Amino acid sequence: MQPDGQQKAARGRRRDEDFQAFAAARARPLYRSACLLTGGDTHLAEDLVQETLGRIYAQWHRTSWFGSRPRIDNPAGYAHTVLVRAFLSHRGRRSSGERPVDAVPDGAAPEGDPELRLALLDALARLAPRDRAVLVLRYWEDRSVEETAGILRSTPGAVRTQSHRALGRIRAVLGDSIGELVGR
Repeated sequence: MQPDGQQKAARGRRRDEDFQAFAAARARPLYRSACLLTGGDTHLAEDLVQETLGRIYAQWHRTSWFGSRPRIDNPAGYAHTVLVRAFLSHRGRRSSGERPVDAVPDGAAPEGDPELRLALLDALARLAPRDRAVLVLRYWEDRSVEETAGILRSTPGAVRTQSHRALGRIRAVLGDSIGELVGR
């Protein structure tokens, strides 16, 4: 190989290593958010994380995120944006209505009250995908109205209105059961 070819190969290896480190660090937080977005569908959540990391990897070699001139200020935030957009585009596909019945979520037991967590996941699953995305971004991810609007390609006023309405819908879905679960 020529010296330029060797340098190019070394840069490619470094970028692959950078991406692997990034993916290893962000996979769990992305998966948790994806589980909330999908209403507890762990299989779809895994698919969305895989799709998200695949989309980011496809761009990883075209950008110099960790080089001297990063083009994206916050790669972790960008990954969550890609995840939410992948979720919303998946919900728009015709085949996305398929859902397993009587499926128990896989994985380790969650911290805190499992009954409350399951009730909230069930309530989130009953909301429209966009309502779910707004609630997850605003209250789980603790994003600002402006950040949420940017991710959802909306306006801050629309996010505020949708947040208010989505909270009302989730309260209606939960009804009195939330008081019983929290008040124990």
